[in-house]
Amino acid sequence: MTQPDIVFIVLDTQRADRLGCYGNKQHLTPNLDHFAQQSTLFEMALSAAQWTIPSHTSMFTGLYPTAHQVTQPNLKLSPEVPHVADLLSKMGYETVGFCNNPLVGVLDNDLKRGFQTFHNYGGTFPNPYPNQNRSWFGRTWEKLSAVIRHNIAYPIQNFFSRSDFAFRLSINSWFTPLWSQLGRFKGQNEKSVGDITRYLQDREIKDSDQPLFLFLNLMETHMPFVPPHKFVQQVAPEVANDPAAQQVMREWNSEAYRWAMPLPDGLTDLEKNVLNAYYSAEVAYQDDYLKKLFAQLEKRQNKENTLVIIAADHGDGIGEHNFYGHSFVAYQELLHVPLIVKWPAQLPAGQRIDQAVSTRRIFHTILSAAGQLPKDAQNIDQAKVNGLSLCEVAHGRDVEQATAFSEVYPPLNLVSAIHDRQPGAVEKFQCDELRRAIVKGGRKLIQIDDQPYEFFDLQSDQLELASILDTPPADFQPLYQQMNRIIGTVESQRDSLIAGTPLTIDQDPDLVEHLRGLGYID
Repeated sequence: MTQPDIVFIVLDTQRADRLGCYGNKQHLTPNLDHFAQQSTLFEMALSAAQWTIPSHTSMFTGLYPTAHQVTQPNLKLSPEVPHVADLLSKMGYETVGFCNNPLVGVLDNDLKRGFQTFHNYGGTFPNPYPNQNRSWFGRTWEKLSAVIRHNIAYPIQNFFSRSDFAFRLSINSWFTPLWSQLGRFKGQNEKSVGDITRYLQDREIKDSDQPLFLFLNLMETHMPFVPPHKFVQQVAPEVANDPAAQQVMREWNSEAYRWAMPLPDGLTDLEKNVLNAYYSAEVAYQDDYLKKLFAQLEKRQNKENTLVIIAADHGDGIGEHNFYGHSFVAYQELLHVPLIVKWPAQLPAGQRIDQAVSTRRIFHTILSAAGQLPKDAQNIDQAKVNGLSLCEVAHGRDVEQATAFSEVYPPLNLVSAIHDRQPGAVEKFQCDELRRAIVKGGRKLIQIDDQPYEFFDLQSDQLELASILDTPPADFQPLYQQMNRIIGTVESQRDSLIAGTPLTIDQDPDLVEHLRGLGYID
């Protein structure tokens, strides 16, 4: 089989529980639901991390955050760590990105490595996919924008992400509207989907024989919430027509500190209703404009041999467990994400897989589909890549034995801001602590700094309201031991990268044994 085209779509901040294909009854996502019916859906996918930078890095590298070490805005991916786009480029792929999230597309963290073309839709001076018939003025403006973007706009945005003082200034109510609205913090999501659709149409006309890797990040369901009024009306007319509700939303949109904070007193009933309604309206709006992209994918000549992966980098907390946003906790509202894989040539339509898997395996899925790794890919092993592909799970072979692991590194600039705004809250809510979670067989264990913290039966307690750690069942100890083995593996990988030595498959004896049992290695 020739190399497939690969389309990777990240629905940034998309909770799984708002999609109809994951059980939501509000009929918010008819287009995504229809796409899922033609695909293989993973019912219990866990993000490798709870916020954008470490999560995207894990999906791009196949490593957990402790191993790849890109856990803060001021950190950069090591050149020793292979990036999926870079590897695909060496394997003959055309690699193109369309990105609305500045943490992926603007920050100097090397997450754009390997993309031959990268279109940013955020910031004051974006660089969208160009109109081929643009005027002389349009072409001149593009060149001027590029100079301003790289010499002024991007350095300023990097400064605000890396300076605690500048970051604390930016999350004040008087400053937030400047960068969130005028600075296009959320990008131009609907436009980017229109442009990527046009790009695919243009490429179809050119009839290129080169395989394609296409990455799209959408920020629609991230704060601030500003969906078109008709979608709020569709989801919650009582909220759409209530002046008090609209005032609540204006207040939340105008102060970025609210978007990632502990809530000692929780949300008021009005705040809870408004924020949930507007979040759902954003989900419905995003689904509405994705329809045109799905339609274009169906028109392509190579649609049967196109691998499309739709996932979220993380979810979002809307008052659950006394937190808002996605910065500090390891509960399912942040870690349980949609993961839908469509590859007509290889995967059955309508298959649903209930075992736990990690989104960091998207890396392995893409590379395994693309074929033989380049000869200079010294830090990764072909057998490991093939064994960890999600396609293997779909075919009943899972080397990770239905286990998913996540690491919650808190953004330290937010921790610093909470110290200023809510003295004592960091200690009370343990905002500065490293959390880890493991899910297997319907059980979930959360640790804080390597100590068991909570244990849940997700089958009877999906909202994680009642920990059973005080009276743990028999399967607690094996899961606790497995978590510690995984932690040992990721710490060993981290140490290898720091030392500059190659990563080898032998660092994970459990994985080696499973791969040997399935015939991948001798």
